[in-house]
Amino acid sequence: MSHFAPNQPCCGPRDADLHLRGFLDYLQAECGLALNTRKAYRRDLARFFACLACGGADDLKDLAARDIEHFLIQSKADGLAVSSIVRALAAVRMFCRYLVLVRVLERDVSDTIDTPKKWRHLPSVLDDPGVRQLIAAPDDGLDGLALRDRAMLLLLYATGMRAGELSGLKINDLNYNLGVVRVFGKGSKERIVPVANEAIQAVRDYISRLRPTLSNDPRQQALFVSKSGQVLPREDVFRIVRKYVARAALRGNVTPHTLRHCFATQLLSHGADLRSVQEMLGHADIATTQIYTHVDAARLKSIHKQFHPRP
Repeated sequence: MSHFAPNQPCCGPRDADLHLRGFLDYLQAECGLALNTRKAYRRDLARFFACLACGGADDLKDLAARDIEHFLIQSKADGLAVSSIVRALAAVRMFCRYLVLVRVLERDVSDTIDTPKKWRHLPSVLDDPGVRQLIAAPDDGLDGLALRDRAMLLLLYATGMRAGELSGLKINDLNYNLGVVRVFGKGSKERIVPVANEAIQAVRDYISRLRPTLSNDPRQQALFVSKSGQVLPREDVFRIVRKYVARAALRGNVTPHTLRHCFATQLLSHGADLRSVQEMLGHADIATTQIYTHVDAARLKSIHKQFHPRP
């Protein structure tokens, strides 16, 4: 069973709560979707049910395409980003297919709904001095966990892995001799990513000097652990990065994903081929990786404008 099924009945059709619980179990057991994705789908569907309630819907068997269209229009009016609306529609579509599977609906009423155009925003990146400032921010004199935090920052930048992927690393996932790390990405897909020597040394220092003081339990195989020796959750990875961003006085919304953007942009700007970067990032679609070619083009235009005598 899902660990985050709602404790209170959903605001919406009277059978919404029952089918939401069944749907979340289906996503976990049959589809193998990650916990964060299931949580996001649950939030999206809670909004969808609330929208249905406002429209007077009493039963999911009466669901129609116009109800989904109204939900998308309302989401846009509420100021949701297009990317959030696209994800919400994906949640509703999967839920409709589930309702067909359990014979609540005779047909998928979402199959005629067009996906809103997903606007592409160029991801923000740090320049090399900015990255160096961030990595240098953990201070052994100020931070008892500086060795761990520095290793985390270096590993994020050296591999381009996501915060959740870093959190899920096991001690044996890093091969020091080969200089590679095994990463389990979305959908539990495994990939092997090279690691720079500086990051490997930082992890070695953390493993030998700090980690034994945090956890000496041989059953705890997580690479990065908290003060209490527990697995460091994804949310704490974000918190730690934000802490050192503030200390380094860096501007903008710098997150673990920013270091992922920096990793990809650096590789492409130094001649790496797109397919290799796609594989290292764990992107299913190369179109997602191509956004970084636009980032580098934008950077070059900015340099040209700044330094060319005839801008």
